Amino acid sequence: MDRQLNLNRAETFSFINPWIRYFLFFFSFLFWVFSLLIIAIGVYAKVQKATDTVRDTFLIDPALILIVVGVVMFFITFCGCIGALRENIRLLKTFSLSLILVFLTQLAIAVLGFFYSDQTRDALGKFVKKAIVHYRDDLDLQNLMDYIQKEFKCCGWNNYTDWSWNLYFNCTQENPSTERCAVPYSCCTPVPGEVVINTMCGFGIQIQKYLEATKSIYPEGCAEKAVMWIESHLLLVGALALGMALPQIAGIVLSQILISQIQDEISSVL
Repeated sequence: MDRQLNLNRAETFSFINPWIRYFLFFFSFLFWVFSLLIIAIGVYAKVQKATDTVRDTFLIDPALILIVVGVVMFFITFCGCIGALRENIRLLKTFSLSLILVFLTQLAIAVLGFFYSDQTRDALGKFVKKAIVHYRDDLDLQNLMDYIQKEFKCCGWNNYTDWSWNLYFNCTQENPSTERCAVPYSCCTPVPGEVVINTMCGFGIQIQKYLEATKSIYPEGCAEKAVMWIESHLLLVGALALGMALPQIAGIVLSQILISQIQDEISSVL
């Protein structure tokens, strides 16, 4: 009787924890669906929104970046889904190794960005300069610049006179534009009780002295404001970085545990 009971226990016992297995499956499946959404957004942006202006402003086409990131993410999460569901060691090892490579790549980029902060700032400065130059050429780019200036309460990259880089806001005497020497309305300080936004509030600002300009706009450049924002929100920046790292670390740990359990299960059968 005891011998029969021990045999039944041996038949029903498994080294593989179903909680770990199915948690890894649903974890991978969630990000697999998310990867399809990223690919769809990238394809839409490539077909509908990609313009020569956007390509000239960004070093790499943002739509192409979304598609590449989505495809890589799709491949990694597919390996995780099928590997966990079918208990396939090769797919789980591919999933784990891919996550390790992605994590190390992100870590390397963060470290290089920290140690080469001046070069990073110069690269961002070039992007903002191109965005200012093409401000009126692309609506999405215009909305992006307006959002940045409103969010950080800044104007231009170094200061408000940077808007002379733009053809329409250029402050030279030869410029026939009605917006000559102006800055976008997103540079303006909000007026209490104002219901309708005054889009002409920045007209003639560039010819004003700094102290005079502070009465109606945010005269500081976005470069300094961005640095100040990061320094004052280090906890938030750290939380975002941790939020990106934790799912990757969790995927690596869970896949390694599941691989070990599958190997133990195979060894017990042999």
